[in-house]
Amino acid sequence: MNLAHLLVRASRIWPDARAICHGDAVHASYRQFAERAARIGYSLLHDYGLEPGDRVAIIMKNRPEYLEALYGIWYAGLVAVPVNAKLHPRESAYIIGDSGASLCFVSGELEGHVPDPLPRIVTPGQVRPSQARPGQARPGQARPGQEWQRMQTGHAIDPVEVEKDDLAWLFYTSGTTGQPKGAMLTHGNLRQMTLAFFVDVEHLDPGDSVLHAAPMSHGSGLYNFAALQSGANQVVPLSGQFDPQEIYGLIETFAGTFFFAAPTMVKRLVEAPGAVQADTTHLKTIIYGGGPMYLSDLKAAMDLFGNKLGQIYGQGESPMTITALTKAMHRDASDQRLSSVGVAHSVVEVKVLDERGEALPPGEVGEICVRGDVVMKGYWNKPDATAAAIRDGWLYTGDMGVFDQDGFLTLKDRVKDVIISGGSNIYPREVEEVLLLHEDILEASVIGHPHPDWGEEVIAFVVTKKGSDVCESELEQLCLDYIARFKRPKRYFFLDSLPKNNYGKVLKKALRDTLTAE
Repeated sequence: MNLAHLLVRASRIWPDARAICHGDAVHASYRQFAERAARIGYSLLHDYGLEPGDRVAIIMKNRPEYLEALYGIWYAGLVAVPVNAKLHPRESAYIIGDSGASLCFVSGELEGHVPDPLPRIVTPGQVRPSQARPGQARPGQARPGQEWQRMQTGHAIDPVEVEKDDLAWLFYTSGTTGQPKGAMLTHGNLRQMTLAFFVDVEHLDPGDSVLHAAPMSHGSGLYNFAALQSGANQVVPLSGQFDPQEIYGLIETFAGTFFFAAPTMVKRLVEAPGAVQADTTHLKTIIYGGGPMYLSDLKAAMDLFGNKLGQIYGQGESPMTITALTKAMHRDASDQRLSSVGVAHSVVEVKVLDERGEALPPGEVGEICVRGDVVMKGYWNKPDATAAAIRDGWLYTGDMGVFDQDGFLTLKDRVKDVIISGGSNIYPREVEEVLLLHEDILEASVIGHPHPDWGEEVIAFVVTKKGSDVCESELEQLCLDYIARFKRPKRYFFLDSLPKNNYGKVLKKALRDTLTAE
């Protein structure tokens, strides 16, 4: 059940096919990819003395060596701990300490993100001279790049045999409230996730290209399995990050381009200079997820790209696999259908439950719960959090939602974000959708704030286009035109930008703190 067998299989079926490209240049064929990963696995076990089950962290921007390190870890039967390269060193230190990682693959410019004490770090690839300053290496460590090069020249191993319930990936949550938790994803979880992708989301062909536009530490990295299983090429941008102009250039270069993007990334692609003139003939699919896609933004993307967008709803705890709204479902869909997150994946059961844990009928809002072989094993070293999240075999997602009569699920908000005013539930996303109808509003976030008479009142934070002159009365009238009077914001705050974490998610706690301080 070792995920590394996917690479072994691909190297036998498509040995000379492109496996990884860096920009428009080929970095490795499938044969080379497998050989390098097998040697890294040998080195981790025999040169570094690690044992199957040990954790190995990866702190890198997107780069080809990321994939080689990832599969080297699995060849050795170890557990990968991918860490978002955009995190603050204190946040990275917490994840490395919490996971108990004994080794870390880290790119040279991010060495400061690795806390002491840590037995060893390995820097993949060559490091520019400006990054390899004298004295930068830790005591006993070779010059950056040398250890990685030695790994490429040693012996090779076959993948260590593991069980389907053995850990493969510690997927740390984004930590919008409190410290992040490590969702324990097994080899079996990730295989189920990949099968669900092919059944319910998209079909890839040999020669197609999976473009890693989003961080490989999270959403984009989870699609690497689909690439291997179908013989597709994985393309890593030269910049190692999301740049709309570079993405458009790669789409033009590689046929059958597929990629995962957060809704904010899709919005940036649509609004990028030259987007209308860009050649997207080779674009196959953009799968969006990981945050709310507002209807106005989705329609703008569909106008630009055509019927090439699909949506997934999932969490790190049920990776990429709760519901899906396919490209076919997007075609000629009503606004209500486009505002949904689709139907349950084939490999899971999804229910909307009330506070007593009883299933609610279509049309009634409750907490979204999911069960299936794709759901995480639990949270790393957090039995209380695991017990709170998984009850009677069901993962309680913390998201509120409602099914329609056809089984399409619409998200409302996180359980903790629902506003209760005068005894009525108000879902911030519904209000945000209305505010974004105003042509001069770029972003909006709505929260509840304590009120002595009503329990909570609705407060809106908005970001306007530069040079615009939006007044509260306009927004007040807009809300009255589209939603019930009791749902409209009672106060507005105009900001230059919304506070976000390194995953691009709005930090509503920071907005609440702003009000509390006021």
